[in-house]
Amino acid sequence: MEMLRRSSVFAAEVFDRSPTDKELVSQAKSLCRDYIHSRLNRVGIGWSKPEQGVAASGGKLAEVSLIALFRPGEELEFLRPNIYRNVARQLNITVSVEGVVSDAFMAIAADVFSTGVTWGKVVSLYTVAGSLAVDCVRHGHPAMIDTIVDCMGEFVRKSLTPWLKKRGGWVDITKCVVNTGSSLHSHWLVSAAFAFGHYLKAVVLYLLREK
Repeated sequence: MEMLRRSSVFAAEVFDRSPTDKELVSQAKSLCRDYIHSRLNRVGIGWSKPEQGVAASGGKLAEVSLIALFRPGEELEFLRPNIYRNVARQLNITVSVEGVVSDAFMAIAADVFSTGVTWGKVVSLYTVAGSLAVDCVRHGHPAMIDTIVDCMGEFVRKSLTPWLKKRGGWVDITKCVVNTGSSLHSHWLVSAAFAFGHYLKAVVLYLLREK
């Protein structure tokens, strides 16, 4: 528990300088852990998490969590509940097997980002992670949350770190996703709308691959 708390605080501190690949991955995992906790809270499911996550630690990483992930992710779920809920059922997978959960998540992520990276797609992927975590907990497998968080970190390490470094790290998302009432849609929903299509295509490709 103490190690996880220190990880979140460390991830917040490195925003004061140019982040390394390792730090970007650490931040990605901290953001994923906090997003999942927020998602579980919204559906009334408790989950033990670090005593002080990034949202509680303050600073720029907390701003990324609250403004650029929590709120847009919630709006995505509201706009497209049939897409961003019951992910495990859509993928036709069992959430009791770690290898199945990790393979499904990594396959979806790879397909969604196969045509390029946008912040809309990043928000979409975190939303998928949160929904998949809800499915895992509801089916009695909360330990799979760690698997999902690790998968997020691994995907960021393999596929997103160069893109993130060019933009100065995760804080760049706050320039694109701004909570300004109705203008929120013009800043990020256009990009996220394309992510809907990529996600649906990825689900279909995954199901076809499994047949």
